[in-house]
Amino acid sequence: IDTADVCEWAKYFPTGALYGVTTNPAILARDKVPCEIPYLRALAREAFDHGAQEVLMQAWGRSAEEMADVGLQLANIDARINVKLPITQQGAQAASLLKHKHVDITMTAVYSAHQALTAAAIGASYAAPYLGRMNDAGRDGFESIIRMQRIVETIETNMRIMVASIRNADDMAFLGSKGLDTFTFSPSVAAQ
Repeated sequence: IDTADVCEWAKYFPTGALYGVTTNPAILARDKVPCEIPYLRALAREAFDHGAQEVLMQAWGRSAEEMADVGLQLANIDARINVKLPITQQGAQAASLLKHKHVDITMTAVYSAHQALTAAAIGASYAAPYLGRMNDAGRDGFESIIRMQRIVETIETNMRIMVASIRNADDMAFLGSKGLDTFTFSPSVAAQ
């Protein structure tokens, strides 16, 4: 579930339908959680106490080295933390530095099939395309994401496509019918 709101976790984790929690600085700000390591450590502990098997937290910084440093601090919170990085040159460099330290990585803001292929080459656990944002930009987000999934199924990788920016539950069902099985979504979508 794509929220840092502990009340939402309490509502939806007991259903057994959730695997983990995804956050980023914007979600943290919306949910009034400071984007600082001590607060994120407490947030992760609470997520695991609610039943999360994995927590994805986004690193930040002005350079690859700064992002890698923050990513390592996040990863050191708990072995079940997966560090999110943007699929930019700096993000890829930070991911490479973190992979050498055996940190699990998610590459975010994936908008094209070649970016998913790059994420797989980096060794990411997940590539996260933003369905809603792709569609908002006038692209066929569904077709792009299905193409990403075909690539993942074709090459030798354990990486999964984790679809984000989902606006309704029917979109997950449609993508599920096309072989996708990993999604992050807001509490409003969970309520559907």
